Amino acid sequence: MTRVVLAPDSFKGTITAADAAVSLAEGWASVDPTATFVRRPMADGGEGTVAAFEAAVPGARRVPVVVDGPAGSRIDTSWLLLPPTTDAPGGTAVVDLASTSGIELLDELRPWDADTTGFGQAIAAALDHGVSRLVVGIGSSASTDGGTGMLAALGARFLDAAGAPVARGARGLADIASVDLTGLRTAPDVRVLTDVTNPLVGPRGAAAVFGPQKGLADDGITQVDAALAHLAQLLALDPALAGTGAAGGTGGALVVWGATLAPGAGEVAELIGLADAIADADVVITGEGSYDGQSGDGKVPSFIAGLASAAGATALLAAGRITDDSDTALFAASASLTEIAGSSDAALAEPARWLRDAGALLARSV
Repeated sequence: MTRVVLAPDSFKGTITAADAAVSLAEGWASVDPTATFVRRPMADGGEGTVAAFEAAVPGARRVPVVVDGPAGSRIDTSWLLLPPTTDAPGGTAVVDLASTSGIELLDELRPWDADTTGFGQAIAAALDHGVSRLVVGIGSSASTDGGTGMLAALGARFLDAAGAPVARGARGLADIASVDLTGLRTAPDVRVLTDVTNPLVGPRGAAAVFGPQKGLADDGITQVDAALAHLAQLLALDPALAGTGAAGGTGGALVVWGATLAPGAGEVAELIGLADAIADADVVITGEGSYDGQSGDGKVPSFIAGLASAAGATALLAAGRITDDSDTALFAASASLTEIAGSSDAALAEPARWLRDAGALLARSV
């Protein structure tokens, strides 16, 4: 009897990690009906982080909240409350930026006006609930606001030369003349999940590397980079610190608040008990929407492959697409939904269908 652990990341914008795991299991079972399955949907701090904890932690409960989304309109979302523990008697809140201030919430890019206010509002709601610990995922950001929206929602004030609040988003960064943190709420134990090690500024910084994904271009990148450097001075933040450039500088803002940055995939895996699940597995299947040249740098698939190897299990990969520059040598076999479906459009339209086919294909491969 084959024991299969299913630990995919979400296929961004198309199917959740939990649903991807279900589809892969259905496909595998069609070939190997005696197999047993353990589902441990994964995340690295981006889209699907809350869902991964919800699926893995007994007693986890969604708490609804209404926040200002990245387009400025009110949105209904939620944060996750984990049960109390000895070291967190008030429980642990899991809040992700993707579902509060994420790029997937936009109908069109807003490089200058999108911000992280909603993320901060959700964190504030969790603090109001009385949680002892925060776990926050900061992938899939829509903005490059240096985390000012988040800090403002927690009580900070960003003021221009006349003492008035600056505009939200990257638009207001250059106008910040002073920062008032006297009203900033006290941080509990805060762990930040991120797969990004970029500094705040410079050629590998938030504006230069991630700004184009959010709509920044040419002179705009230069302007925002300079404004982030000035913000770092006002906040007494080292802009060269690894991870401060995550989520448009939100990583740096969280450090200022007192949080600790941690590798997203590793932290999620530890908190959901993934290593124990894999310890006696025969096969481990992981995956993500696009497995490319960056996937070997701390992303979920490469991390899972390492755990599988250490446990003596066979690692397999299913991805929406697998690019030519990716390293598939980590896996005994791989399956591309784009290749199985015949086109990327077809794969994107019916991800659950093609993941079932991928599960069957991988079962036959071993």
